[in-house]
Amino acid sequence: MASGVTNSAANCATITLRVSEIFHSLQGESTRAGLPTVFVRLTGCPLRCTWCDTAYAFSGGETLAIPAILERVAACACPTVCVTGGEPLAQANCHSLLTALCDAGYAVSLETSGALDISDVDERVSRIVDLKAPESGESAKNRWENLTLLRPIDELKLVLASRTDYDWAVAACHQHRLFARCPVLFSPVWDTLPPAQLAAWILQDRLPVRMQLQMHKVIWGNERGR
Repeated sequence: MASGVTNSAANCATITLRVSEIFHSLQGESTRAGLPTVFVRLTGCPLRCTWCDTAYAFSGGETLAIPAILERVAACACPTVCVTGGEPLAQANCHSLLTALCDAGYAVSLETSGALDISDVDERVSRIVDLKAPESGESAKNRWENLTLLRPIDELKLVLASRTDYDWAVAACHQHRLFARCPVLFSPVWDTLPPAQLAAWILQDRLPVRMQLQMHKVIWGNERGR
């Protein structure tokens, strides 16, 4: 892991992104849950999910060049980085940032809504794709072509608010043979779908999925920067 600006970042000196926050915490979701991680949260999102818990990232933030972002990440002295949002791919320069982080030696994951094309993401990045269920209000924006691009190092996340969402998710996974492509994670909408209920459905149907809770909320509630 690099301790400062890499040659790749230096070549990106004039490339900027709008950044909501950069912070060091525990990963709360995905198969990396519990792992110390540096989060780079980019500003902006074209979706408006009914259960969104990061609406503050829709606007604001600060404009930073890639070397400045890498300096802040390096100051956290952590080898794992997650680029998230909002919707990070809404900023075209996100691709350059992901490559610069990989070149610097970090283990990089990208949390994306799945509404935008993931085909050009650096192949070293683990893509955590969020497939939107109906009660998100944004299922019409799912880019189904992304599903054929998923690899074993990627992950598919479905956030579910109801039995309707659950049945939809199971059907989508079977239709697109997602269980064989990559890890699939089912997550209940916080304070909406009781975790025990989702767990019962998964066990009853013997699904090969990983159920997850938002660990950061269990620990810190809705505190920002956690």
